[in-house]
Amino acid sequence: MRSDEVSERVEYPEVTLAVIAGGRGSRLGGVAKGLLEVEGRPVLERVLVLGGLCGDVLLVANEPGPYARWGLRAVADVVHGRGAPGGVHAALVGAHTEWVLAVACDMPFVTREVARVLLGARAPGVDAVAFTVAGRVEPLLALYHRALARPWGEALESGEPSLRALLALSRARLLPEEALRAVDPALRAVVGVNTPEDLARHGVSLPPAEGGS
Repeated sequence: MRSDEVSERVEYPEVTLAVIAGGRGSRLGGVAKGLLEVEGRPVLERVLVLGGLCGDVLLVANEPGPYARWGLRAVADVVHGRGAPGGVHAALVGAHTEWVLAVACDMPFVTREVARVLLGARAPGVDAVAFTVAGRVEPLLALYHRALARPWGEALESGEPSLRALLALSRARLLPEEALRAVDPALRAVVGVNTPEDLARHGVSLPPAEGGS
């Protein structure tokens, strides 16, 4: 397939899908969480389906080795030791596009329909879009403008703010839970897999031994 044929199908060429890989799941035996499997497919592979909407795809990982088989462009944290906030900041710094769709690598059930809700909520004067579920902002399934890279970097250099605190510093549009339920009635998109109990609850399995090494 020619590259121009691919580009014709991209709905949002001004957006980068940034998969926030984070570290290894200590409560899951140290496995790289993007290698967890749902219906025989790695969670990372399921998240990468969203990349078909976007003009670019980026992996944020300080240790990208476990994901080498996908051949993704990878970036590491710019401000180290800041966890997920540092990961989203790294995506903003590393993106070549105006907008970044940030999705955690342990969220197996995000659909293109859910992503389109976020992408469609952009507006003048808005530099971040996120859902609120049960009264809490979901910052690892959210849309960020590249212009946030500098102020967020400064905030991370001077302290350890949470992603929700960083969002409070931005011109964020927070979408109500009903906006997500309209395309995802069970709110599966915001499910994160972090514990053995999560594996059983959501039908997720550990990867084969050789995949988790």
